[in-house]
Amino acid sequence: MLIEIFLLVIVCVLSYQINKKKIRKFFFKNNIKSCDIEEVDNAFSTFEKDKLFTPKKDTIINFFCIPPNFGVLGMTSDYEAWILSVLAKKSKRIFEFGTCSGKTTMLFAMNSSDQTLIDTITLDEALANTYKHETNDNKIAQRNLLSESKYEKFLFSETPYEKKINVIFQDSRQLDTSKLKEKFDLIFIDGGHTYSCIKNDSEKSLEMIKANGIILWHDFSIGKKSHKDVARYLNELSTRYKIKHIKNTSLCFLKT
Repeated sequence: MLIEIFLLVIVCVLSYQINKKKIRKFFFKNNIKSCDIEEVDNAFSTFEKDKLFTPKKDTIINFFCIPPNFGVLGMTSDYEAWILSVLAKKSKRIFEFGTCSGKTTMLFAMNSSDQTLIDTITLDEALANTYKHETNDNKIAQRNLLSESKYEKFLFSETPYEKKINVIFQDSRQLDTSKLKEKFDLIFIDGGHTYSCIKNDSEKSLEMIKANGIILWHDFSIGKKSHKDVARYLNELSTRYKIKHIKNTSLCFLKT
């Protein structure tokens, strides 16, 4: 009898370990609806060419990939990167919370006009070492924030695209937005995934975005432990704003 109970416990523990993300997702109350890519922008609508759905000319972008063996941290998927690059093509001012390696920043620069200005904010290693977390912040997200704040040179450094990019080395919670209000067409939030960071970056973005602009959040992944504060805060924010999730991505967006 004891052996049977012991084996049952082992099976239950193993089952939870294998399916824990699905279990957390099942119990999470999500109010954010998913939508097709066409709802994000008219550029993503397709046309049919002899039974073949074809993307518009506006969605053809400049692109590059980073091989997994390069060990670059914190990247978007290729599909997500394509979406962001297309939106950059029609944006004159872009702000990015969370530079990390600068891959997305470089894609913004590669696909936007020569007149476009891009601001991106990140911690350097010295700032990361003195960073103060809030008591209720997700511990895994805290560790990830610090591990991704190790770059002082970026993928766009020493390239022709660097002249369009202004890197701000600062804790985004200390960012003064008084001169940045309603200045940006596109804001991408992919900085710290702790509750205090995502709340701060979102509230400041709402001040900084122009009318008819768009804010996007990365890593809306219900059930993933390191992203739980992102899902939690965005669900809270969705009671006041019409935030939607883009199918087949971890991106959420708000059109203003």
